[in-house]
Amino acid sequence: MEIPAETFARDEFELARWRPADAPELVATVTGSLEHIGTWLIWATGGYSAADAAEFFRLTGKRWESGEAWEYAIRVAGSIAGGIGVLARDGGVEIGYWLADGFTGRGLITRAVELLTAEAFRLGAGYVEIKNDERNVRSGAVPARLGFTKVAEAPMEPPWAPSCAGTYHVWRLTPPCSAPAAP
Repeated sequence: MEIPAETFARDEFELARWRPADAPELVATVTGSLEHIGTWLIWATGGYSAADAAEFFRLTGKRWESGEAWEYAIRVAGSIAGGIGVLARDGGVEIGYWLADGFTGRGLITRAVELLTAEAFRLGAGYVEIKNDERNVRSGAVPARLGFTKVAEAPMEPPWAPSCAGTYHVWRLTPPCSAPAAP
């Protein structure tokens, strides 16, 4: 699969490839949202430091270059509002996301997922999957809203964040069928 663009702009937000220069703002954004994010994401349960950000950027750069994943900052008016990533899977991709406190309820994730789903299909992905903990109803509403089908429930590998039940809902969408060629 090809590598997608490093930035996308849509409505009032932008998706931009993470850069090490984003570290101070990322730390401040995550730290200011630990109560909100840490309920669902294990990496945000014990705080978030400059060392955590440095390791994230090291892995993000490595995964981007290898084609394993493409991870973006979600920016609103130039400020980090969250993150979204596209992870390569056998024949398809998985999309994961988070939003900082104060940015939920605006449709940002729905529109970002819609944009990256279209990009994944344009680049040849055979499917897009989204997984959400069964208790994270708001996260699960995103794929449902976009026409994904819940195809399975699967156990999460421990440890998981405090609010999680430990069971994923697995949602999947396949690319729209092309019209048959004219005879």
